[in-house]
Amino acid sequence: MSSGPSYWFEPKSVTLQVGGRPLHVETGRLAKQAAGAAVVTYGETVVLVTAVSAKPREGIDFFPLTVDFVEKTSAAGKIPGGFFKREGRLSDREVLVSRFIDRSIRPLFADGYRDETQITATVLSADGKNHPDIPAFIGASTALTISDIPFLGPIGAVRVARIGGQLVVCPTRDQLDGSDMELVVAGSRAALVMVEGGMKQVVEAELLEALRFAHRELSQQLDPQEELARLVGTTKREVPAPPDTSALASRIRGMAEAQLREATQIKEKKARYAAIATAESTVVETIAGEFKRAPASFDSLEAVENRRSELSKLVSQTKTILHDLRSEVMRERILTDGIRIDGRSTTDIRPIACELRVVPRAHGVAVFTRGETQALVSTTLGSADDKQTIDALTERYEKGFMLHYNFPPFSVGEARPLRGPGRREVGHGALAEKAIAAVLPKEEDFPYTLRVVAETLESNGSSSMATVCGATLSLMDAGVPLVAPVAGIAMGLIEEGSRVAILSDILGDEDHLGDMDFKVAGTRDGVTAVQMDIKVRSVDWSVMERALEQARQGRLHILDRMEAETQADLGGVGLKGRAEVPSHAPRMSGLWIKPDRIRDVIGPGGRVIRAIQEATGAKIDIEDNGQVRVFAPNADQLDRARAMIEELTQEAEIGRVYLGKVKRITDFGAFVEIFPGTDGMIHISHLADGRVEKVTDVLAEGDEVLAKCIDIDPSGRIRLSRKEALADLAAQPSPE
Repeated sequence: MSSGPSYWFEPKSVTLQVGGRPLHVETGRLAKQAAGAAVVTYGETVVLVTAVSAKPREGIDFFPLTVDFVEKTSAAGKIPGGFFKREGRLSDREVLVSRFIDRSIRPLFADGYRDETQITATVLSADGKNHPDIPAFIGASTALTISDIPFLGPIGAVRVARIGGQLVVCPTRDQLDGSDMELVVAGSRAALVMVEGGMKQVVEAELLEALRFAHRELSQQLDPQEELARLVGTTKREVPAPPDTSALASRIRGMAEAQLREATQIKEKKARYAAIATAESTVVETIAGEFKRAPASFDSLEAVENRRSELSKLVSQTKTILHDLRSEVMRERILTDGIRIDGRSTTDIRPIACELRVVPRAHGVAVFTRGETQALVSTTLGSADDKQTIDALTERYEKGFMLHYNFPPFSVGEARPLRGPGRREVGHGALAEKAIAAVLPKEEDFPYTLRVVAETLESNGSSSMATVCGATLSLMDAGVPLVAPVAGIAMGLIEEGSRVAILSDILGDEDHLGDMDFKVAGTRDGVTAVQMDIKVRSVDWSVMERALEQARQGRLHILDRMEAETQADLGGVGLKGRAEVPSHAPRMSGLWIKPDRIRDVIGPGGRVIRAIQEATGAKIDIEDNGQVRVFAPNADQLDRARAMIEELTQEAEIGRVYLGKVKRITDFGAFVEIFPGTDGMIHISHLADGRVEKVTDVLAEGDEVLAKCIDIDPSGRIRLSRKEALADLAAQPSPE
């Protein structure tokens, strides 16, 4: 375990410019027992990031990296809600930032490094203007760079938004409200290592321009980090050279290469995995059996344990060699012959099938199948009361669109307990949500709360992009008027020296054994969401450009197939949604009332609005500006609730005749209630054609009387006329 050396008691710092504002990085003052620690200050946002490592666990054959981004509510001067009054499990926002950092740094550790490593980014202060995630990125890179952990950084990170047609680095929260593109980008000097973002139908050339711009900006963060590492003066620990397994590898190649080459050409996933498992287990059993039969001395418990340890290492080496051999066989076939595992070319998309209305009661539902990847996606329409309240670190807001992604174990043929969404599910759902959010109708045009739930039923390839396609169809099936349909595709990369193959619609194996996972979602007109991770040190910009264009072509093909598959269900030409929401979905209607009439609908203590809702079964939402939205289970209940609101808030109209009730009589006229809460006055001169001596000669309190509205003065007082109402009645033709 690495401990902090003496330099930690001598604080050192550097300052760099991010988005034209200073970002200050200090080490040696806080968290001095960590292998590396950095306090990053940006405005009044402060994040402490630590890096620690532990001795590797026995027999481990992967890199155990953990990244946690934690927002302490005290950083914003808040006390946590709930009963326990302390921070609990990470929020979705914290999980997403943790994933951003993890995906950026994971490929950048020395080969063979297997020590358990943990990065913890703790927000100590949040000013509500500067996002803490970019300081956390920079802090993670800095903490690793100044530590003795064999990290091959540093890397930089920026948020780039396009505001008013201009690219802006790390905009404030207020500035982001007017952006049509938001990207979080991390990279090294050589290339980008991670991209995540959403946008409003941005064309590929503009996206590529933004990525180049981001790379130039983040490259300026690297020299200061290296300068701080020089000031600290830590020596990186040595990673032991791997044992020479060339002889073992040569033998295993002779035993398994032919079988693996044949197995990796089986198109069907389960059959392919079974053939690979058979070939590999035969080799492992043979190698292990020979080791067990070899002469050995067991004259002590220590000798027995040493023998077991040697066997464990031999089996681990054998599995690693087999994994590398399988990767080599697959990659070589693609690079040499252009033929992939399932027999496709590099640009082919797997067969696509789409179904709607596969279950009866969901408001919208679709099954999207692409090859051996399948997602069942449902849409539920709700009222404003169904919005999700987000109590974030520096703000509280409501969310009217939610997309939740689930990945049950049966989708990959596994058996394990369900324990709620993990980080992968949260990340995939957030990506799909970005892709769809860009094409949702404005709330004033379609004021439903929307929840989309994607159940991955089968997975061999990008289920998140299948979710995007299924979500589009599900929303259209529910009658949601999308701006445009969205499809998603996952791109891959195989690169060996100067040989490069860009793969469209990658399989799970191509993701695992390839060099890049580049997910692109969008409409026919542009991109709405991207996510990229790379496993190699760099990807040339020309390759990025080709990948984006190939993704565009693939996206158009998928949209064409979605249209062809659903045209009979949705009707008409073109991929568009149903004209109205399903009959069993809640009905919605909107109306406007004067703000000063809101009290009439709500009533004392809310009694009136509760009575309307209980009588009709409707839900009523009223905004301060007088906008009223009525949601009801069916059209009849909707009409009843709306009529009751209109009756309570109706306004007098000049020229209209009312049947009113005399409420009060004076010497100069009568006050008549023409509808609940609204009175007008009939002057004595407007009671009848001739002269009227006394009002009581014509009317008495409680009488019903026809009265025509003849004037409404600026203060809202209503003048009525019985005389004109009777004249209008007399002028009407008599029924025959």
